[in-house]
Amino acid sequence: MIDSSARTTVFDIDGTLCFDGRSIDARILAALEACERAGRRLVFASARPVRDLLPVLGGAFPSALLIGGNGSLVSADGRVRARAAFGRAELAALLAEAERHRAGYLADGPWDYAYTGPADHPIRARVDQGGLARRVELAELPEVVKFLVVDATDLAALAEAGRALGMTVNHHLDEAIVDFAPGTTTKWEALASLGIDEYDAFGNDVNDLDLLRNARHSVRVGSHPGLDGVARVTVAADPQAVAAEITRLAAATPAQATPA
Repeated sequence: MIDSSARTTVFDIDGTLCFDGRSIDARILAALEACERAGRRLVFASARPVRDLLPVLGGAFPSALLIGGNGSLVSADGRVRARAAFGRAELAALLAEAERHRAGYLADGPWDYAYTGPADHPIRARVDQGGLARRVELAELPEVVKFLVVDATDLAALAEAGRALGMTVNHHLDEAIVDFAPGTTTKWEALASLGIDEYDAFGNDVNDLDLLRNARHSVRVGSHPGLDGVARVTVAADPQAVAAEITRLAAATPAQATPA
């Protein structure tokens, strides 16, 4: 049962807490522990599926709520469930567009995954680091909760096709990937579905836009232009700066955490 009255802080993972794709700096971990000791509930909300969140956290914060797949997956008390998945017709339409643009992709089910992209693509280093899942054919996935295109003849056109199909689309220009989620699925929408409407948040990328925009106190890590004017505070994308801001927030009263 989710206690919606608890003081909640939500953290994106990659580029916010994790800067090497594999681990979280000890200074940030210590700050997160201080945040938890101060009575805050921690939520980790990532584009990664829950399977790929676990190795980065390394067993820390077992009571934290995990949101994966940009909101399509939720894990509470160690139980992972899909809260959003592509419908059959919706997925078929996306696959037709992917084929038209000769796309290579990573498709995630609730736990296992299918991959058709280049073997040496950087995303492969972040997939199933803990060896917890199976790589299978797309048809073997019971449902698809997230679809990430890693190469295509025209990524921008493919992104627009997904939007025209009514999907949530994040085009990460810096990484040359396009992330598709079913319907209006976002990290913020997942929080709202769990009854969490008051929270503080840390994020760094366009898939954190709604998360930061609706937060009581919002922190942008780095300088992504897509988040200009959204966050109340911006800190450098380095472990020391992030740890300092988490520590400051942990020590602040709710009024102090929300500057005028």
